[in-house]
Amino acid sequence: MRDLLVDTDVLIDFLRGRERAGAFLVSMAEKHTLYCSAITVAEIYAGMRPHEKSKTDELIDSLNILAVDREIAQKAGGYKGSTKSQTLELADCIIAATAFCHRAILATGNARHYPMDDIEKRPMRLG
Repeated sequence: MRDLLVDTDVLIDFLRGRERAGAFLVSMAEKHTLYCSAITVAEIYAGMRPHEKSKTDELIDSLNILAVDREIAQKAGGYKGSTKSQTLELADCIIAATAFCHRAILATGNARHYPMDDIEKRPMRLG
């Protein structure tokens, strides 16, 4: 059973009550151990609405949080430095590098944010 690194967009959709995100997370939790990057935690709290604090805290407390270490930072820098795209965000590079270094599948609703060929992605399609 491979670990699943959940991207920020999936967790935000879950927090905002989107049923597909909830169903996706439940189905993935049956097959995988769920993780998120410390970067995802920062992104979620940066965009959190005041009335979402307790639900957000509860969700984050239920996940395994992966810290950014030197290996992840170097891999992320390599991703960012090897592309000419101005739209590739460093935060996304760090999340992708976390998936790579932990050999986890990246669950995301924004696969186009992750052009890396060396990580496996599990798309969540929102309707």
